[in-house]
Order: sequence, then structure tokens, then C-alpha cells
Amino acid sequence: MYLPEHFAETDAAALQRLIADHPLGMLVTHGSDGLDADHLPFEFDPAAGACGVLSAHVARANPLWQRCHSGTSVLVVFRGADGYVSPSWYPSKHETHRQVPTWNYTVVHVHGTLTVRDDERFVRGVVARLTRRHEAGEPVPWKMGDSAPDYIDSMLRNIVGIEVAVTRLVGKAKLSQNKDARDRLGAAEALQARGHDALAQAMRAAR
Repeated sequence: MYLPEHFAETDAAALQRLIADHPLGMLVTHGSDGLDADHLPFEFDPAAGACGVLSAHVARANPLWQRCHSGTSVLVVFRGADGYVSPSWYPSKHETHRQVPTWNYTVVHVHGTLTVRDDERFVRGVVARLTRRHEAGEPVPWKMGDSAPDYIDSMLRNIVGIEVAVTRLVGKAKLSQNKDARDRLGAAEALQARGHDALAQAMRAAR
């Protein structure tokens, strides 16, 4: 990833927060057929291992878990807020006409080592934790106990667990930090007016 110094995000808490807020990661692997990508909701435990551990599951029919053996190096990409930025939103554009369009975004690249976990206890734990988290906002949260045990057992047999032991987190926050404060804030106001609240807030907080 091209990473100019002024866009580098090195705050570990900010990187962990982006992963927590945007848990659908793109798992990039490389095998005999070349590059491939799977889109999976991950659970991240930053306290596990040296740099944290990502956990997820894939369909047993997905060849990923057989194609990529344990120990394979992988990349998981988590994307945060993003949006188009018009040069017309910069106050200086109307004075000098020396601005161009761009796209602002936040992203974390997680480098790590894959481990396949084809065991029912691990898979059940991952599903239970993901369910508790993502059902928490529902008036009546769904839980595995709502379904017949034999049905849940059959569903769990059709998935395989994976873990990614994180070796490195690389964050990028392209938020117009290379612009004058008035231009950055002007663009943030325009984005918020168009419903891009998260990106606007991130741009206001950028230094």
C-alpha cells in the first residue's frame, strides 16, 4: 500500500477501533491459481498473541481452508469510512482554482499467518461470539439456543473455523491532512451535508 507519511495511521487504538467498527474483512490469499479474496466477518482479539488474533469461519464448501494450509501468509483488509471529495468544497479553489478531485478513506491492512481450525468447539465459539455482538442491538437478540440443537449442529458441521495470527497492522487515514485547515474543514462540512457523517468527523479530527 502506498503510504505517504502524512496519511500513516500508527495509533494502535485507532486501528483496533476501525476493525471493530467495520468487521467485514477482505481476506486475500495466494495459491496455485493466483490471488483470491474472501469477504468474512471477523472477531478481533487484540490481546491475543504478539499483535492480536482474528477469528472467522468459512463454508466447508469453500476451497479456501484446503487450498491454504496452516502457516500460510495472508492479508486481511478492513475498510472504514470513504467518500469522493470535490475540489469545489475547498474555499481556496474559488480563489486560486488550483485544486483537483480526490477520494478520502480510512483502511487497515492486517498481515498475518493463517491457521485452519476444523473443530466443532472452536467453530461454535466463534459463531456464538459473533452472534452475541451483532445481535446486541436487536430488541430480542437471536441466539443459537432459539433453534433446535440438531439443526444448529448440522449448520456447524457445514462450516470451518480459521484464525489469523497478526504479525503487523498497517493503517492509512487519507483525510486531507495535506490541505490547509480551512480546506479540510470545508470539505468535511460538504461531506456531512451529503450524509457522510463518519468521514466528516474523521476529517475534522485529523491532524
